[in-house]
Amino acid sequence: MILRLARLLLLAVALALPGIVFAQSPEPPDYKAWEKTATEAEQMVQADKAQRQEFDKIRQEVVNWREKFKAAEDINASQISTVKAQIEALGPPPKEGQSEDKAIADRRKKLNDELAQLQSPGLRATEAASRADSIVANIDQLLRARQTDKLLRLTPSPLNPINWPEGLKVLSELTSELASEMGQQLNDTDPYASARNNAPAIVGLLLVALLLVARGRTWIDKLADVLEARLARNAQRVIDFIVSLGQLLLPIAGIVLLEAALVQTELFGSRWMELLIAIGVVLSAAFVAFWLSGRIFPRNDRQVAPFTLQSERRREGRLLTISLAVFAAIQGPFGDWLVARGQDVIEGSAKTAEEIDAAGHTLDAGFGVLVFPLQVLAAIALFRFGQLLRRHLRNETSGSEEGAFRDRLVGALGNALIAVAVVAPVLGGIGYINAANALIFPTILTLGLIALLLVLNQFFTDVYVLVARREDDGRDSLIPALIGFLLGLLAMPPAALIWGARPADLAEMWTRFQNGVSVSGVTISPGIFLTFAIVFVIGLMVTRLLQGALKTSLLPKTKIDKGGQNAIVSGLGYFGIFLAAVIAISSAGIDLSSLAIVAGALSVGVGFGLQTIVQNFVSGIILLIERPISEGDWIEVNGQMGIVKAISVRSTRIETFDRTEVIVPNADLISGQVTNWTRGNVTGRLIVPVGVAYGTDTRKVETILHEVAANQSLVMMNPEPVVIFKGFGADSLDFEVRVILSDVNFILRVQSEMNHEINQRFAEAGIEIPFAQRDVWLRNPEVLRPNKEDAEAQSDKAEDKGSEDSDDTASKRPVSRAEYGKPQPGEGPEGLEQQRHDSSDGEADAGDR
Repeated sequence: MILRLARLLLLAVALALPGIVFAQSPEPPDYKAWEKTATEAEQMVQADKAQRQEFDKIRQEVVNWREKFKAAEDINASQISTVKAQIEALGPPPKEGQSEDKAIADRRKKLNDELAQLQSPGLRATEAASRADSIVANIDQLLRARQTDKLLRLTPSPLNPINWPEGLKVLSELTSELASEMGQQLNDTDPYASARNNAPAIVGLLLVALLLVARGRTWIDKLADVLEARLARNAQRVIDFIVSLGQLLLPIAGIVLLEAALVQTELFGSRWMELLIAIGVVLSAAFVAFWLSGRIFPRNDRQVAPFTLQSERRREGRLLTISLAVFAAIQGPFGDWLVARGQDVIEGSAKTAEEIDAAGHTLDAGFGVLVFPLQVLAAIALFRFGQLLRRHLRNETSGSEEGAFRDRLVGALGNALIAVAVVAPVLGGIGYINAANALIFPTILTLGLIALLLVLNQFFTDVYVLVARREDDGRDSLIPALIGFLLGLLAMPPAALIWGARPADLAEMWTRFQNGVSVSGVTISPGIFLTFAIVFVIGLMVTRLLQGALKTSLLPKTKIDKGGQNAIVSGLGYFGIFLAAVIAISSAGIDLSSLAIVAGALSVGVGFGLQTIVQNFVSGIILLIERPISEGDWIEVNGQMGIVKAISVRSTRIETFDRTEVIVPNADLISGQVTNWTRGNVTGRLIVPVGVAYGTDTRKVETILHEVAANQSLVMMNPEPVVIFKGFGADSLDFEVRVILSDVNFILRVQSEMNHEINQRFAEAGIEIPFAQRDVWLRNPEVLRPNKEDAEAQSDKAEDKGSEDSDDTASKRPVSRAEYGKPQPGEGPEGLEQQRHDSSDGEADAGDR
């Protein structure tokens, strides 16, 4: 505990040091330069004619200025605090119609002027930062509007045969441009000079590249088999994942070396190099998908499969995964190259307005015709993938709630894939090519991101199981669930980028998050929250440390009883938490004065909706202070009787004698009637009712009962036992034996022993214990009369039994205190309920005590 506290203190100091070192007054910004930049940005937004790159550039400049203004808002902060303190020291200003001393008034005026002068740079920086926020918001709104217009733009339908030649024209123009560039390269004086000079390097790179691409995966598979045979079972999955990364890295390294070898030849121009890079990206995507598909749809049982599918379906899943990755890569880097080069080639030759319009139509129709088949193929693969996920639901037999929820997510994902696969080609066929691209290919990338999350989550879970050595229940514990949740949070920014968010949008969201959220005038930022959390945790740990020291070291050496010790420890805990919260709020710089109205509204809500909880809380505090009951007491409340096990702020836990737990609100213990049987002492009264037959000598009965009571070791002689002749019952003369026990926890044992001894003494004295008798009339009693032989046999058996009983009858010695054994707190409370409600007169009760 102390070591953890020391670590937290060091962390707090480390976090505070940068603020201490760099807490210097920043230089005021150059507002003339800012005015020029702001005016230029506002004019660009107003004209709405600049390209996206130009808007991104000017936006970044405005964001940089805004950061400077945010830093300049704290100019003269220390001097402002000092002047404010001086003004407060002068006291409140005079009300209207009143006056104050001239010296004080002059001093107040001078300080106010000085305060206004000190606040002026910060106010100007705040105003400039607000203007920068507005400019950034306007640029973002304009770019989002352009992006929306682009998605909803209707182009010529690729299903119209009239537009098919436009696609061929785009391809032919690009092919001609590439051929022309290659021809220019080969028409040089000696185009192969660089290739000859770099031949050894080129040959070496080509050989290594081909080996890595062709044999790299095979080498990794053999290495995995060797390690699997030598490693323990719980380490196989972790090592298998690490080794499998070679199947991803080695082929990609081979592709990079291959492109490096082609660059060394210097035979390719800029357009060819861009094309080769795009092809390399497509091949790399294929290898990434090959590795990822092997982890999601494993070829063997060495990996854990996230989906329940047969081997044939898993093979189909791997093929679909690789196909979808290739389609997305072709539409992505390769498609971007195609669009950029096509625009340069076709629009570059247009001179007049009619030619520009014709070039635009050619590009729209041509790109639509070229990309539509890719959309259809990707849609077919997505449709089959969605069916695979739905097939998993039919094969899955998990009955747990977590498994059912996961299956619902998988089913929803499969349905979404099928819907996208149907809708996207329809949009593309109509002519909404951009909308179809924005729907189908981000879906493919999202699938890849989900697959990567599943693989990483499985890997980190395997690492946790290996480190914690919890093979049985480690995968279903809390840590893997938290790892999955954290991976999901980390995947949110990439998912936003996939679905069209700009990096600038994410940066803006992060900036606003860092600046904090204002709630009723109180700004809550990550820095403030972190400061509050660290200080509060440190205060809580110090409180727990003090509680542990008091409970284990100091309080046991005092004469305070157990209940008092628990009350002191609990009270210290509540006070420590309250004090830690107050210190944390002050350290974080949170001003709660502006939340007074909110606090007032909450108090009304507490008064109505939470009054029961507050009442129980206050009652718990009263219980800890007054201590009418303590842990270990035997109490009775609301008809429930048991031992107090714990007293918390809201409720008290009681364990009944049936070994069941009862939760009693603290308000019931304060406002209701509570019987505490063992609060002051453990003595208690026992009442034993006895009935004898009419005609019995009552004095003799009284003497025997008194002797039986006095013969019990737990029966106190002061006050002495009392035998009461209560009255004449319907079937017996009724007596009661009333005794005071030194330990009421043995009440049932004492009662049982007294009953045994009373029965024995009454039998010895010939005293009959009556029972209820009834007259029964039989219509034909002659059938119940036994014959003479049976009657004699019954008589003989009765005589034999009577002789055996007389032989076994012996006077029992009194039961000693040691023979009762270890006390069981609260043993036998059932008899007390009847005794408490017994209608005995006051004189008899007085005599008992």
